[in-house]
Amino acid sequence: MGQFYKIEVNTHKNSEFVDITSAVQKKVADSKIKDGICTVFIPHTTAGVTINENADPDVVSDILMMLDRKIPLRDGNYRHGEGNSAAHIKASFLGSSVSVIVENSKLQLGTWQGIYFCEFDGPRRRQVWIKI
Repeated sequence: MGQFYKIEVNTHKNSEFVDITSAVQKKVADSKIKDGICTVFIPHTTAGVTINENADPDVVSDILMMLDRKIPLRDGNYRHGEGNSAAHIKASFLGSSVSVIVENSKLQLGTWQGIYFCEFDGPRRRQVWIKI
């Protein structure tokens, strides 16, 4: 048995990473579960989730820059009619879930790690689902 939570994320740009580490940690604490696994799932096809460095914001800027360079917003070869093919591709590359060990009611992340909601088709109001 575990606990299930939803959190809302408001994004403000077409592409951005939002650090959700503290919001996820709060749900872990609220769950009263001492030891286990926390799964963070994104129920959207144009957004993803990743764990990466949260000490230097240039890391996120570099990731977004390279994703934009390799997967441009506009490409004459995209066939999807909604115009957001790049967002679908980027979301697929990053993935829709991450799992983190929970010990003593705390996420066991490395010193420089954070959990990021990855928006690729914003701005929007999004959901993050958390199972502990």
